[in-house]
Amino acid sequence: MNYTLIAQTAKSTSTASVVPPPLILPTGAQISAFFYTFGASIVIAFVLYILLFHILRSFFRRAEKDTALFILGILQIPAIAIFIIASLKLSLSQLGSGKIINWMDRGLTAFLIAAFTYGITLLFTEAGVYYLKDYARKTEAVWDDVLIPLLQNFIPVITYLIGISLFFSTIGVDLTGIGLAIGSITVVLGLAVKDILSDFFSGLVLLVDTPFRFGDVISMPDGSIAIIKHIGIRVTKLYLINEHCEVYTPNTTLGGQNIVNLSRPTTHYAYTIQVSVRVDADAVVATKILQQIILGHPDTLGNLDEKLEHLDSFAALREAEGDQLSKKEAGRLRLLVEKDVNSQLHKIEQAFEDLVREIKKLEKGGLNSEELKTLQKNYLEILNTIGLVVITEYKGKRLRSHLEEQEQTEKKTLIGLIRQWYQAWLKDPDLVIEDQHLLPDEWEQKIELLKIKLNKLFQKLSNPGVDETRLDDYSLKLVEWLHDSFKESNTAWKEPQVQLTDIQGAAMQFSVRFYVDNIQLEHWRRGNRVQNEVRREMVRRLRQAYIYTLG
Repeated sequence: MNYTLIAQTAKSTSTASVVPPPLILPTGAQISAFFYTFGASIVIAFVLYILLFHILRSFFRRAEKDTALFILGILQIPAIAIFIIASLKLSLSQLGSGKIINWMDRGLTAFLIAAFTYGITLLFTEAGVYYLKDYARKTEAVWDDVLIPLLQNFIPVITYLIGISLFFSTIGVDLTGIGLAIGSITVVLGLAVKDILSDFFSGLVLLVDTPFRFGDVISMPDGSIAIIKHIGIRVTKLYLINEHCEVYTPNTTLGGQNIVNLSRPTTHYAYTIQVSVRVDADAVVATKILQQIILGHPDTLGNLDEKLEHLDSFAALREAEGDQLSKKEAGRLRLLVEKDVNSQLHKIEQAFEDLVREIKKLEKGGLNSEELKTLQKNYLEILNTIGLVVITEYKGKRLRSHLEEQEQTEKKTLIGLIRQWYQAWLKDPDLVIEDQHLLPDEWEQKIELLKIKLNKLFQKLSNPGVDETRLDDYSLKLVEWLHDSFKESNTAWKEPQVQLTDIQGAAMQFSVRFYVDNIQLEHWRRGNRVQNEVRREMVRRLRQAYIYTLG
């Protein structure tokens, strides 16, 4: 066999295999088709842009809600990038095939993925989070207030990681080795950052247990008072009131503590003052004076008629300055409106109790159409006192009914009175700037929750289905929520309590316990101010009666 010939043949074959293929350039017709397609694509993209971001925008401006308009504004820049890249990719197919053309096509696909990733992330962080927070404000659940910030931090990271992976995979980068390396590094880092992971999962436990919501006032183990400002991935940010500083507590540490939430179930907070009275004084007279002092302060809880009666006798309250009302004038205005609110609430609670009795009487054996109409009529009468009306309109091809606020809510309805009440409250000269937003936000959120709950009960009464024997339970739950979470119509058990606790030498020791209406106001210092003013008034009035002693 001629081995020399075989070797030469193999060598020539090997040499021929490494010769690069000839560079195929696009023809003039292909280049013309490219520019024609690109131009047509740009024109179509421009028409779509005008349609989406100008014509539709002017149309959406007429809508009651700005959701679509807001989303259009967010997606404007990503949409321009997607239109241009898609036009180039579509036009590139006219140039035929080839190594360079294929690389350009893969590169455009990668950038198209990047544009989509950016658009989706922007849509979530700017629009999704905004509307989720708006939804969370309308619910009484606490978990969504905590979950949304966590999603706000995690979703963009996950989206970008997926987008980057797809980007590099599209341009031909093999991520298998990188994935294995990242997996190995993750194991090592997991061992190194186990404390951080512990804090993270403790944050998730706080999310599930929901012992507080943002803005709640809590008592720390060392006795300091703090405000929940933010729950992060690893730490929770707290604001210490007395020190006027922020502290970052690891979630593991916070989750292992006994958390005393001063804002729940209500923002009312109890204070106790110890006071000494001369031992030869009449204990009954001393008790009466101390009760009148507490009732006379406009910012404490108690019988409203008695508070209005003793308001003028409370000295050393803030006087009128400029356009502001005096503390007594603002307090009297607020108490008078609150009296109307409580009266209306009491009527509504009584009406619901009558409705529950009617339901229990009629639901035996099931409800027929006439009985349902009777219940609906009684319920509509309650809704009128609250300030809601039934709106019936077509949604698609079906006729739907739902509750809406009256266009001009009457002042004597519950919703109208609530708004009058917090508007009167805003005239309090002791409030700070933040309170001008805190009070309306708090009560408008409660009004929205009230409308949602009443709407749900309305739908149940309109079409009870399998729940026809549970309508009384739904009504009772609504009444409980009104009293416990919306506003108490009667706070008799929160009226001031004065007790003679001890007699030592020449002094009788009295313990005075009272509630302040809202400890979140005045930058969380309202209770301290009220406590100080009550102490001063005690000294003044007991000295006037010649029965005060240093004890």
